Amino acid sequence: MLPDFSLHQMVYIALVFVWTGFVRTGLGFGGAALGLPLMLFVHNNPLLWLPIIGVHLLFFSGLTLLNRLHNVDWQYLRYSSIYIIPPAIIGVFGLVNLPVLWLNTLIYSVTLFYGFSWLLNRGIESRHVWADKGLLALGGYIAGISLTGAPLMVAVYMRNVSKYKLRDTLFVLWFILVSMKMTMFIALSVNLHFLAALTLLPIAAIGHILGLKTHNYIMRNDLLFKRWIGGGLVAVSVLGLWQLAGKHAKDLL
Repeated sequence: MLPDFSLHQMVYIALVFVWTGFVRTGLGFGGAALGLPLMLFVHNNPLLWLPIIGVHLLFFSGLTLLNRLHNVDWQYLRYSSIYIIPPAIIGVFGLVNLPVLWLNTLIYSVTLFYGFSWLLNRGIESRHVWADKGLLALGGYIAGISLTGAPLMVAVYMRNVSKYKLRDTLFVLWFILVSMKMTMFIALSVNLHFLAALTLLPIAAIGHILGLKTHNYIMRNDLLFKRWIGGGLVAVSVLGLWQLAGKHAKDLL
């Protein structure tokens, strides 16, 4: 199901998947963006983790939306999809074909940007229609290549979707993007690690339930929560980029 991980690595993986489940429902986005950089410390190929994250996202977002589809801003979802989906498709091809070093450098660099923006309370802002379109397209591409483009798209959605419909609308967007990504994985013969995803599903469910229970509290303390996360993301990203630089230097010697 998974590479031959040691016991302490398996415990670490379990904790990370609890964390991703918690963030996904606690914030409404960011499970992959805040979890994938941690997973890469155990196994550095994103193609191991992204199908597993995708299965979990489909399951939990579908479960959450079961009785919430009436609370989705379908009009804006259709409009924004025009700018998100084509770059996301291009991103999936990049994920499958680009070298692992390039992919991981991109993932840690994007995460470092998110970390600094949250730590310094410098939110990603969009004030013009052309900027909206650019952020949606860039977020779609990054989502396609690594599932970490959510904060860029959320910055646009927050301006255009009622806060009461925001989380449910985003969940539908994630469901569409991941469904498309998983379909392309199957078409390109990428191993979905489905048994591993099922094994980790109950573990991620712990975080999912915790996120549901604390969502309102997190929203009331959004800035403080993001600052703490931002500091952690900066530390993780710097360490990840340092490791990648060290490995690349060894390969050149």
